[in-house]
Amino acid sequence: MFDPDIAPSGTLLGLLQRGRGDGTLHALAAPRAEALAALHHCVLHDPRRDWQVENRSLYYARLHLDLDGGLDEIEQHLFHCDDLLDTAEERTGLALAVLGHLASYGSTDALLLLRRYAVSGANWAWALDELALRDDDAGLLALGESVLARFPRTPEGDAALAAAVRDAFEPHPWRLWADPQQSPATAARVQAAQEQGSFDRWQRQLRPTGPRPGWSVREVLEWAQEGLAAHPPQLRHVPATRCLTAVAGPEDRLEIIQAAVAGLEAARATALRYLAEHHDPQALDLIEAAAEDPCEAVAEAAVTAFERMRSTAALERARGWVHRTDALGAAAAGMLACRGGTYDSALVLSALRRTVRTEGPDAPVLWELVQGAGRLSIGCAAPVLRHIYRETSSSQLRGRTARALAATDPSFAAGFAVECLWDCEEATRELAAHHATTADARVVEQLRRLAADPAEEVEVQTAVRSRFGSPPGGSAVG
Repeated sequence: MFDPDIAPSGTLLGLLQRGRGDGTLHALAAPRAEALAALHHCVLHDPRRDWQVENRSLYYARLHLDLDGGLDEIEQHLFHCDDLLDTAEERTGLALAVLGHLASYGSTDALLLLRRYAVSGANWAWALDELALRDDDAGLLALGESVLARFPRTPEGDAALAAAVRDAFEPHPWRLWADPQQSPATAARVQAAQEQGSFDRWQRQLRPTGPRPGWSVREVLEWAQEGLAAHPPQLRHVPATRCLTAVAGPEDRLEIIQAAVAGLEAARATALRYLAEHHDPQALDLIEAAAEDPCEAVAEAAVTAFERMRSTAALERARGWVHRTDALGAAAAGMLACRGGTYDSALVLSALRRTVRTEGPDAPVLWELVQGAGRLSIGCAAPVLRHIYRETSSSQLRGRTARALAATDPSFAAGFAVECLWDCEEATRELAAHHATTADARVVEQLRRLAADPAEEVEVQTAVRSRFGSPPGGSAVG
């Protein structure tokens, strides 16, 4: 995850980078050259804070079709010399995903670009995954020898091929290339790679490196600490906590408490998590002390351990910690937002306002606070929720904020819900399909488009059909 350079929310580029529905609407109303320039900037410079969970590709592909854009800029980006130097998936992944959607909409040029890149590009595996979903078997079979040529016939090349086959997100092309009847030139080598991948998994299962039956509490804690000395370092306190649960008994409590107070960092993290999960009477006091520890790993483990607690005592302590300005205070605010009662509304609202004021619209704790504002139906939170909706660069957080606005803001159906029908996140479009008022002619048209689009998610189309099927006198789509 990284912090991309995001333009102001009031600009066309800023709207498109955020994946807001208003981005599409403004782009369609803007001069075509300006809209295409902003669109290409987004596709070629991935604006997502977390590209692994946020959606943009279908959003950009749909706008590309609406603007009747060409593929020259994407082609230049994919086959630029930088592709030889910067092989990270983030550089080309979004462009390849957009090409995949364009190919599914019938663009032959997009399909041909994906085939070319699968043969010669650094991020070829992503292109191959897109082709596995969009291309026919004949097209995939034609790529087999070229893809295998990437792997020299050496022990290192064979090992790399086995890893590629084993880790493929979409296995269909490899299965085709392993079929001697369909691809005799590649079958033997791909079959050998498949067998090697299975053998590697079997060997790893035979050589476990973790704790063994009969280990003591001390040995589990030492194993957790040894992970930090590995290269690269391994954070083992989570699996070590599960091991402690299996081996520790009541007689080991004092030893675990001692480890939580004065152990080495991984041992402390393991002990804190164990005590929190078992609702030990001393857990909350130990967490409070550890949260202020200068060792970042210990402080983070303490906060995480508290966040996982579900006891009434933890909730009571959260009411006392919610005014803190550190990570433990944020965790307390999040706990009250997710589990507090209506009498905690004032605390949640205060934390929401303070967080936006001091940390901005992308603070991590806002995910819980926004959800809490909706869960507790805090009507006076609507202004700050509207601010988060407009300004956050996270499309996932914006979708969660839209859901909170649906529960707190009477103007949502005629306001933000309308633009949400064009949002980049399917969950947000689904919410809008349930709530957007049909008094706006654009809503009816977009609902019909979503219902007919084969690329749209089933949940969104189900929500749209529920609007079409509304009884007379309701908000049926006419």
